[in-house]
Amino acid sequence: MFSLQRLLGKEDQFFSLLEASAEEARSSVQALVKLSTELDKPIPVEEFGYPRRKDKQITQQISHAVYTTFITPIEREDIEALSIALYKIPKTIDKFSLRITAAQRLVRGIDFSKQIALLDQATQVVLEMVKTLRKGMDLDKVKDLNDKMQFLEAEADRHMTALYQQLFSGQYEPLQVILLKELYELLEKVIDRCRDAGNVVASIVLKNS
Repeated sequence: MFSLQRLLGKEDQFFSLLEASAEEARSSVQALVKLSTELDKPIPVEEFGYPRRKDKQITQQISHAVYTTFITPIEREDIEALSIALYKIPKTIDKFSLRITAAQRLVRGIDFSKQIALLDQATQVVLEMVKTLRKGMDLDKVKDLNDKMQFLEAEADRHMTALYQQLFSGQYEPLQVILLKELYELLEKVIDRCRDAGNVVASIVLKNS
């Protein structure tokens, strides 16, 4: 016999997994916030690898559920697109942590706080957007959140321009310029990943409104 309770449970499973993935993205940035104040200490790389590995497991669970569940709360392609977009956030942050660990001497005294603060806000917005999917897909709320995300991305772009100007001012040794350029661009890419995830949520909500 068809069970409504079972169907609702399956729907809840997808929302819970997507929210868990957004939480791991948020956790990876929280580790980054801590790192930015302790660049003179040994870097605990495992704090960045753990959210990525856990998020990868969640992504695999979502992918499995998409293909083994008869009815999904939103289109399967949208679920997978959002899952992949969310996973790319901690994956890119993990890459940043590995780069910075390999050349920690060259980044002592470097201020990443502005970029990381923007990332902190961006992942919070992503989490709020993902949670709207379970709560009825409020189009106005999602639009407001997506507008906030676009603002954060614009702020990150403006700051990136300032960082480039500083980077090529002559105050850094050539090896530092190469490393810092890559690190700044990785953090910029994380903002782009957050924007991408936000755009997927906005598309889902618009489609289902």
